[in-house]
Amino acid sequence: MFLRERARQAEYFDHPDRVSEELRESYRSLARVNRITRFDRPFRIWLPRLLGLEKCRSLSVLDLGAGDGTLGRTLTDWAARQGWRWRITNLDLNPILAELAPETPCVVGDVLNIPFPDGSFDVVIATTMTHHLLDDAAVIRHFQEAHRVSRHASLICDLHRNVFFHTLLGLFLLGLRCSREFRADGLLSIRRGWRVPEWRHLADSAGFPEAKIWMEHATRILLYLPKSPPPTSAIRSDLTPIGESTKAGLR
Repeated sequence: MFLRERARQAEYFDHPDRVSEELRESYRSLARVNRITRFDRPFRIWLPRLLGLEKCRSLSVLDLGAGDGTLGRTLTDWAARQGWRWRITNLDLNPILAELAPETPCVVGDVLNIPFPDGSFDVVIATTMTHHLLDDAAVIRHFQEAHRVSRHASLICDLHRNVFFHTLLGLFLLGLRCSREFRADGLLSIRRGWRVPEWRHLADSAGFPEAKIWMEHATRILLYLPKSPPPTSAIRSDLTPIGESTKAGLR
């Protein structure tokens, strides 16, 4: 059955021989898609709910697989509008990160061996990065490393693998007139994506039975690894600190 199992084919985006200008163009296309799809929304919605508003007033945040640093810039600006101070550090394997996000602290490093001591950041986040990892062992290590360097929690967001999303994204990217390579990678990203039971199994294998895993809007899968229990208000449907609601349920 189509999409029943996760694809293992490597994306063109991850090819080590890609030149700098080609990478920049890919990041420009990705930033455009991310803005339209509001890729920062899960972090704006769920971090205040799960951490509590008081902790969110001042946070040090490590963004794993940060790419061009767009997520960090977007969240820093949003937090400032709430009167909060979020200090983002970007981490990515590609050294071009420092050129693309010069205004933010950037570290070249591997998400499977994060170059920081235990508990270095209040929160560790990642968006649409996990599906780039090759196998289950790497994902398990990724979860463990994110948890290790966090003080309060980690929130990891990626793509949910389903036919509806695959079809919708294909039409969306075609309408945006993205390049053929970018469209192919976008669809492959979904085929490399996840389903809730798969992440449940990987979180349990990583030693985190307390992890919260849920699907949102048939497009995203999220994993929350707490160092301490979330506030009781975290799952109240009326807690909408930024004027938005969500239909996603925690599992």
